[in-house]
Amino acid sequence: MSKKLEGKIAVVTGGSAGIGFGIAKAFAADGAKVVITGRRQEELNKAVVEIGNGTIGIQADASNLADLDRVYDTVKAQHGRIDVLALNAGFYEFMKLGEITEAHYDKTYNTNVKGLLFAFQKALPLLPKGASVILTGSIAGFRGIPAMSVYSSTKAAIRSLVRSWILDTKGLGIRINVLNPGHTSTPGFNNLLPAAAHPGVIETIPLSRLCTPEDLGKAALFLASDESAYINGIELDVDGGAAQF
Repeated sequence: MSKKLEGKIAVVTGGSAGIGFGIAKAFAADGAKVVITGRRQEELNKAVVEIGNGTIGIQADASNLADLDRVYDTVKAQHGRIDVLALNAGFYEFMKLGEITEAHYDKTYNTNVKGLLFAFQKALPLLPKGASVILTGSIAGFRGIPAMSVYSSTKAAIRSLVRSWILDTKGLGIRINVLNPGHTSTPGFNNLLPAAAHPGVIETIPLSRLCTPEDLGKAALFLASDESAYINGIELDVDGGAAQF
């Protein structure tokens, strides 16, 4: 049986841990040559080995435009194109209204909106006809979550951007979709929310468990592959049903 991404070149930002790692691992397992980015070199090196299949790791800050240029220069030199672009790098932390700081706002928007926007725009010359672009959103983009108003608004912005981008790219033959994780067991989630609080979160999920990076990798693989060739501009919620009530 042939692999879904055999011969494809995939770039995953924030691919050294958590959701991005799950996506990159799924892509590589199904035949893609993967390039991942991450801020921490040690974590990046470990992920490259675990993902395998000739994966390349590039240390980069997703909110830094010069870093993005360097990433795409490397991809162009190594592979010449990007068949699957998964823009996953993101930042989140709790901060209640009344306590929100300029630094919190800037860091969240610079990574989740500014960085994502320019990461996509700068990649356009490398995206051939048939390329799939997958943006990591969140169910927080349309659900209220206490102390996460700034983060939630960045995810709502991603959804809005995609509605316009599928029109801006009309005729290029590329697809752009949003992958919306629910509550996902990642190092970042576990640092933000102690294990003692997990049962309370799980009670709100009809499937009665947290999402995993592997769950999201499988969903991203569908959006990356030709199995979703006529799917464009959607949000795919991978949340165990948590957003349905």
